[in-house]
Amino acid sequence: MKRVFRTALLMSLGLLAPQLQAQKPATTTTTRATAADEQKMNKFISDLMQKMTLEEKIGQLNLITVGFDVTGPVVSKDVDANIRKGNVGAVLNTFTPQAARKLQEMAVKESRLHIPLIFGYDVIHGHRTIFPIALGLASSWDLTAIERSARIAAEEASADGLNWVYSPMVDIARDPRWGRISEGSGEDPYLGSQIARVMVHGYQGDDLSKSNTVMACLKHFALYGAAEAGRDYNTTDMSLVRMFNEYLPPYKAALDAGAGSVMSSFNDINGVPATGNKWLMTDLLRNQWGFKGFVATDYTAINEMTAHGMGDDAQVSALALNAGIDQDMVGEIFLRNLAQNLKDGTVKQEQIDVACRRILEAKWKLGLFKDPYLYTNEKRAKATMMKKEFIADARDIARKSMVLLKNSNNALPLKKQGTIALVGPLATRQRDMIGSWSGAGDWKQAVSLEQGIRNVAGNGVKIVTAQGANFTDDQQMIDRLNAHGGELNVDKRSSEEMIREAVQVAQSADVIVAAVGESQGMTGEAASRADIGLPGQQLELLKALKKTGKPLVIVLMSGRPMTLPWEDKNADAILETWFAGTQAGNAIADVLFGAYNPSGKLTATFPQHVGQIPLYYNHKMTGRPYQGVALDKYKSRYMDVSNDPLYPFGYGLSYTTFEYGKPELSTTTVPMNGTLEVKVTLKNTGNYDGEEVAQLYIRDMVGSISRPVKELKGFQKVMLKKGESRTLTFRLTPEDLKFYNANLQFVAEPGDFQVFVGGNSRDVQTAAFKLAAQ
Repeated sequence: MKRVFRTALLMSLGLLAPQLQAQKPATTTTTRATAADEQKMNKFISDLMQKMTLEEKIGQLNLITVGFDVTGPVVSKDVDANIRKGNVGAVLNTFTPQAARKLQEMAVKESRLHIPLIFGYDVIHGHRTIFPIALGLASSWDLTAIERSARIAAEEASADGLNWVYSPMVDIARDPRWGRISEGSGEDPYLGSQIARVMVHGYQGDDLSKSNTVMACLKHFALYGAAEAGRDYNTTDMSLVRMFNEYLPPYKAALDAGAGSVMSSFNDINGVPATGNKWLMTDLLRNQWGFKGFVATDYTAINEMTAHGMGDDAQVSALALNAGIDQDMVGEIFLRNLAQNLKDGTVKQEQIDVACRRILEAKWKLGLFKDPYLYTNEKRAKATMMKKEFIADARDIARKSMVLLKNSNNALPLKKQGTIALVGPLATRQRDMIGSWSGAGDWKQAVSLEQGIRNVAGNGVKIVTAQGANFTDDQQMIDRLNAHGGELNVDKRSSEEMIREAVQVAQSADVIVAAVGESQGMTGEAASRADIGLPGQQLELLKALKKTGKPLVIVLMSGRPMTLPWEDKNADAILETWFAGTQAGNAIADVLFGAYNPSGKLTATFPQHVGQIPLYYNHKMTGRPYQGVALDKYKSRYMDVSNDPLYPFGYGLSYTTFEYGKPELSTTTVPMNGTLEVKVTLKNTGNYDGEEVAQLYIRDMVGSISRPVKELKGFQKVMLKKGESRTLTFRLTPEDLKFYNANLQFVAEPGDFQVFVGGNSRDVQTAAFKLAAQ
């Protein structure tokens, strides 16, 4: 045990690289360069670098912002002059073929060595055609659909002057107060890894040099989603065992899939900010995982290390380069300091050369040395943006993302007749449909919920509307949201007047559809919330609507799990629609009226109360577990609320019902080189055809370290007609049973296991098996 402790301690101090057995990589679908291609690239870049001055090499490490969008507090200065001097390697926030070509021509024609620029942008959940936010995409559990969304985004972005996208974000997040939970895939490392893999392939395809592919940028490396208190940019602290077992796998999966670049995170790791963390960026990322691409910082992250307490500009410049950072986003710290750092001996020439080479290699792989204007074809742009088939896919993918949380007495689907009272601050809005971080998306082209209902329901339905409530009555919050594109039109009437009008409207209707939730600016970056219930007076509105006695259907729009105990108890139906994108209104209406049977499942746990956070399904067992005995005091429990979530991971209803049989195992003893087959019969026992996400979990009953109560290890999304049964087969090998032990060895330990199969992490059928010793 002393040796184990010493190894972990040295690693935590950044003094020893982890000698880990690599996890089995995801299938790599991005084409690798042949030896001849590599040799040709290396010779070209070596010849080019021999001609470069120190200043030109440092210039390649400079990523500036130009154009239509500013994502932070600093805007790059002297842009034209720096491009002409060769002091810029890449540009973010400039798109359209015309704008990108203008800057590219400046770099290629007016700089001494004619080195082209890379153009990057925040293409997070679509470029012009906007798809559901990433948390919504993940809730589809449909890897084909998720990859399709990335492929369409790549088609549009690459036609719009871009060749580098800051996606996928693969941070595991277990605190819904953190606004950026909306940008990731939720709380589970297995599902997050599968999504990371398909997103990378969707962006990069099989050949980065093609004009319709873009380089993915894996972010945020690493552990950004574990920010303390759910507060953005906050510190992060965790054990190495948790890091390797629960938070790092999706990053590794994206790299195994061939992600060409990585973005550093804002938080610290083992006390050192990620942007200056050599253990993270060099020992782990490059030496252990073998990453060959380049690492860019997040926006001004090197500058911000001064506020972390890591030194002045010169000190943090050297710290970042020595850690393994290749490109400085917007802060221009490298541009101002690296030459002097070199003179002072705090960095070495070879480190500058290596970073420069990595940037030039990315440009080679993107085909920019062969054709700098590969991505600036105006004719192609006009033919590509928001094509009819892209819009159809956006509608279908949005439908797949929605999660039916409650449906009492078959309140849904709605009938295409009678009067609907469409009430709430999200009833008629377009801006919020495309969510935060929607980049180049035009909210004016988004379909509102009201319009979607009119489109789908037809003339047989009369719609009466009322806003009912503002998102918030906090003027400071309103000003903050509107300062960043919130487009909030605040009704100046009192809350009581607005609610009274909504109730009057509802009394004339057969059913109430209440469109409530967050405005898009309440989620995403720098949008942490301490209270994750419905903001403003929306809950009071719902309570007043409930008193009418009319069926109450809640259409929830949010970028995070929310606390909804009253809503769950009192609403007749609740449909979580996230922020569903360009086709949001049509997609929501398709689900409300039964044109599509909801099939989404949660990928992040919904708590009953904010005080339960962090709350996630794959937690460890305590030595004093609470087992439901009300008067059992000395157990791990709350006095005022149960330990249970409101809605567990993997949960989601359908208009039909599904029945799971008992899992049947091919063997009860699995050898170390063997395979376990788990068969389960799934039957559609309801009145609608529908899709179900069958989920397989395991539990390692005895381990050398404590193990989670459940771990997702497989899932299948299947369509069954009403009355249809199908036997599903899952396969597990000892590789699936491996974990990082206390010595950070990736091992499968012999012993007893349980396997669970069901429609969510809570409601499962169980079987047992053993993993035999060698």
